[in-house]
Formats: sequence, C-alpha cells, structure tokens
Amino acid sequence: MVILSSVFLWFIVVAAGLLFLWSYENTPGIAAVPPRLWPGASRIKPTPGRATLVMLTHPQCPCTRASIEELDKLMAHCRGRMDAYVVLMKPVGFSDAWIKTDLWRNALKIPGVTVLFDQDEIEAQRFHAATSGQVILYGTDGRLLFSGGITGSRGHVGDNAGESAIEALVDTGSADVDNSRVFGCPMFKPDSECRKGSYEEVGN
Repeated sequence: MVILSSVFLWFIVVAAGLLFLWSYENTPGIAAVPPRLWPGASRIKPTPGRATLVMLTHPQCPCTRASIEELDKLMAHCRGRMDAYVVLMKPVGFSDAWIKTDLWRNALKIPGVTVLFDQDEIEAQRFHAATSGQVILYGTDGRLLFSGGITGSRGHVGDNAGESAIEALVDTGSADVDNSRVFGCPMFKPDSECRKGSYEEVGN
C-alpha cells in the first residue's frame, strides 16, 4: 500500500511539473504596440526601397536564442529584399561585456543583419518593446507591416505564424496576419528570468 501511494504521488509530482513547463513555454509575453510610422528619431536609418526588420532583445534572455535561430532562416529567405537589425538592450551602468553573450555572437554571424547596442534602452522604449525577441517590420514606405514574435513557443524553433507572415509580406506585400504572440522574458521587470543574477554580476 505504501509503495502504491508513493508511486501515485510520484506521478502527481511529475504531471504537475510537466503542466508547469507546458504552461511556461506557451505563455506569451507582453506584445509591443509600436509606432504606425517609422520613428524618425531612431538611430537606425532604413535603406530606401527596402523593408526594415527590428528585433529588440535582452542579451541575457535564454528564450531569445530560438528567435535568433529563426531570424537566420528568415534572412536566408529574404536576403537582398530586407534589412534586419538585432538591438540588444544595454541598461545604464553596464559594460559591453554584459551584452556580448551567445545571442550577440550568433546574431553577428547572420548575413544581412546589423547588431546594435541599445544604450540606456532608448530604442527598446522608442519601439515600445516589452518582451525579448519582439520583432517589428516596416515597409519601404516606413509604414508598420508586422509586429510580434518569430517562434511558436518559448525557446522552441520551428515553423510559426510570425515568420510565415514576414516572409509573405516581403515576398508579396500582404499576409493573412499582421501580428503574432511574442515568447521571451520581460525586458524591464527586475525579477524576470533573464535579469536575475546578471545585474549583480556586472552592474554597478
């Protein structure tokens, strides 16, 4: 009887753990509500005649690794027709070393992508980003075409609605959707997963 009770309890604990993990992976972050027109004050200057994609990231966010992988695939498809920028937030008082994570290194390897440090988080605020991995696409006329994420769940690579919509917009100028859910850590919450510990290690 004791053994059966122990086994039953073990199954309950495992099931609860799996349910928590599933919920965590499939709970989106807060989506941005970006400007409808390209913000002229941005330090990013779009190339005339090309669409411009901006990905706002927290350099310490483990979930964003999947977004960088999907961006690599996206750029392979849209190369020559879209410029892309990966913007890594840099809070006040932090050195470049805090930003130079694997996200930074992997983003640098993607052809057609420019990687920028967002000093004092100005660009993230300018584009109203709240969740790491937020992607925003503007058309050749500077109008907002898409806002959302390019992973289907937190930290997972694979086909997803956001990536498909961006490809369609760049290819044909239209898509079935103009937004998608964003999966990543909060960029500005002190207790978010990607901020715990990292501030103590490098911050002033």
